[in-house]
Amino acid sequence: MEDYNKIIESLGVRFIKAKNLVLQQPFSVRNYYDVGNNLILLHKGTIFFGEEEQMVEEGELLFIPGGRSTKVTYGSTDGRSITNDDLITNREKFFKSNNDLDLIGDAEESHSYVSFEAKVFDSVNFFASLDLPAFLISGNNKLANLVIKVVEENIQDLPGKERLISIYTENIVVEIVRHILRNKMFVEQLATNSTYFKDPRLIDLFNYIKENLGGDLSNKVLSNVANVSEDYVGQYFKMLTGINPQDYIEYQRMERAVFLLRTTKKSIREIGKDVGYKDTAYFCRRFKMMFGIPAGKMRRRESAMNI
Repeated sequence: MEDYNKIIESLGVRFIKAKNLVLQQPFSVRNYYDVGNNLILLHKGTIFFGEEEQMVEEGELLFIPGGRSTKVTYGSTDGRSITNDDLITNREKFFKSNNDLDLIGDAEESHSYVSFEAKVFDSVNFFASLDLPAFLISGNNKLANLVIKVVEENIQDLPGKERLISIYTENIVVEIVRHILRNKMFVEQLATNSTYFKDPRLIDLFNYIKENLGGDLSNKVLSNVANVSEDYVGQYFKMLTGINPQDYIEYQRMERAVFLLRTTKKSIREIGKDVGYKDTAYFCRRFKMMFGIPAGKMRRRESAMNI
């Protein structure tokens, strides 16, 4: 239990967005993907997920870890099949956003969701590092109420709004971890993840990578940070995290690129350079490969969402 307390205490949680949505037409997303973790509360209607199309019942929650691609169906399974790119580009055709507090939970085919980050030592995406699939959360009224509270606060413009949203979002993360532990889910992955707290050299690597995303992060540089041989550093990193260091570095660079696209007016060339890509064309190819959409379209998506 001590290791799990360390995990929770080390998590840096950041709220991204929350909405109450009403389905406009049934459809399936073949490869739903988001950088943030998404917790979806189904109010009324039907949602299915995974290749086996597991059904989400009304009142249940679907958790989709950030960085994990999965199939999601809203409404009838006979609906239109689209890609994640289609959804991002034409979201208003499929969902209507509701900002009326009195209608939350009452509309047919409606759900609420909260999107958030949860990073170990503000460096590693916790749920992504466990390589968890999307999974169902049943019988957790506390978690369902927290989702509703975040959505309600986000809709309103009241004093202390950001503070409460931050508190509720942190509560959501703790409750998800508790749900996993109570139900003995993903035991092996959690046990492996606890190795983060047993070797300070790994934490040094995480912090160095985070602070030097635009610089040289070759295995030679990493070996000096961790004080292990260049030949061994890749094996060492993968042994403790389940991922090789260069794949982890690329994921962190792309996450940072998404953040810069969302929060700055820097050009795509500048952003690519800031996160360590001297070749803009290569950066754009890797970005699209990872997220399924071009960097420019990601920026337009975020601009539209912020209007």
